[in-house]
Amino acid sequence: MQRDSNTPKSDETKCHQSTEYCFPNLNSSCRQLLRPTSQAALLYTLLASVSLLTVVLNLLVVVSISHFKQLHTPTNTLLLSLAMSDLLLGLLVMPIEGLRYIETCWLLGRLMCALSPYLSYCLLSFSLDSMVLISVDRYIAICDPLLYSSKITVNRVK
Repeated sequence: MQRDSNTPKSDETKCHQSTEYCFPNLNSSCRQLLRPTSQAALLYTLLASVSLLTVVLNLLVVVSISHFKQLHTPTNTLLLSLAMSDLLLGLLVMPIEGLRYIETCWLLGRLMCALSPYLSYCLLSFSLDSMVLISVDRYIAICDPLLYSSKITVNRVK
């Protein structure tokens, strides 16, 4: 029995032809998610915008605190530390993690696959540590305001 060119192919053949793998030579690799270009462009634009906004605004805080001598206080030193860690998060972690969630295939190679969790963990820990230290600083400033300036100095905070 000869098949007419208008006759649809079997479901298995359709599925196999429309499926693209992350690594085409390996049928055991993950399936690549095919998104419409408009959807992919929107997701990448959103990811780039959020990362860029994070970097620019934290850079503004870093430059402001570093440049103006009046802002060299213990609390602002802790805020500078938080801004630096968040700047690095926006520069390194957010694009990598965003790419990981947008794409179903890992596109950054084996080295980045191995380093990415450690980089994320270290920078997130640094950011959380800064927030804890800011909380301790504010607690001491509220509970013991008369002795705050003698207990908390810029050198001690550094």
